[in-house]
Amino acid sequence: MLLFDAHLDLSLNALSWNRDLSEPLHEVREREAGLSDLKGRGCGTVSLPEMRRAGIGFCIATQIGHSVSKHSPAYGWNSPEQAWAQTQGQLAWYRTMEDRGLMSQIRCREELDVHVARCSDGLEGTPLGYVLSLEGADSLLTLDNLERAYAYGLRAVGPAHYGPGRYAPGTGEKGPLEPRGRELLREMERLGMALDVTHLTDEGFDEAMELFGGTVWASHSNCRALVPGQRQLNDSQIKSLADRNAVIGVALDAWMLYPNWTRGETTPESSGLLLESVVEHIDHVCQLTGDFCYSGIGSDLDGGFGTEQTPKDLDTIYDLQRVATMLDERGYSREAIEGIMHGNWLRIVREALPVS
Repeated sequence: MLLFDAHLDLSLNALSWNRDLSEPLHEVREREAGLSDLKGRGCGTVSLPEMRRAGIGFCIATQIGHSVSKHSPAYGWNSPEQAWAQTQGQLAWYRTMEDRGLMSQIRCREELDVHVARCSDGLEGTPLGYVLSLEGADSLLTLDNLERAYAYGLRAVGPAHYGPGRYAPGTGEKGPLEPRGRELLREMERLGMALDVTHLTDEGFDEAMELFGGTVWASHSNCRALVPGQRQLNDSQIKSLADRNAVIGVALDAWMLYPNWTRGETTPESSGLLLESVVEHIDHVCQLTGDFCYSGIGSDLDGGFGTEQTPKDLDTIYDLQRVATMLDERGYSREAIEGIMHGNWLRIVREALPVS
């Protein structure tokens, strides 16, 4: 089945992890044999050939440039200028993949429709269609940078990431948007960009949903009713997103799927965590909202972790195909499964994109 993955940190993996994602996945893993500089070495699940094998025709691909203050405990770059430069290097990698015919940026509805037609004929020889999103807005030195980014095809922004942020506090923090974050939302709406509420605090979420009138989604967020913690969405937030016709992409990071996961200690084997837990989060969104059209995939695979922090029955991104089978076994209709696997994201992304 055709898949749309709404959150993949491809350029981060290519540049910060030094992974040649044009290679088959087994070669990416072999290159990292014996390395221990970063967790997840040798345990990656994503490469461009593996994505094609998995039936992924579309994704939302990120730029990430988190900056930190001197006293911030969060990871990142020591200045916004460094963070901006990182995002520009990531953009250069995407452009290089386009030059090789491996990826194709989707910037408008016309380009999306053309790529949908190409994928309908099969993915063999078809580049990966990607919509560019910024995870965490710290790299935007001023709102002029946002307009520059829109010009090169940035179509969505998540104002927050982890820890304190220049525009909004993120995961692990409390409190509302920063004053410049409110200005950011107004400029995003003026430009016609989508808002990704992933990583916002509860206060920031409420404020953003009230202030922002454009397209909203949660690219990689799970359900707090199943796994407690601020990183997940509570039922009220899920209903609020459904009221805005948003889509929520289920993420495969184990600590967002297993309620007692301790990072660095719990393992997929000790937890018994299975892909079925992914379907539980999808099903919770569907049951809570009474419809299938608000749920999708936003795997975040290889988002700073590998198979050491995923369900134990997942080996590569190819295993996302099994989600469709599990939904079928639960009695979901063909229409619902296709919506969850790709249709819902295609709908909302098309809504967010300019006509041409």
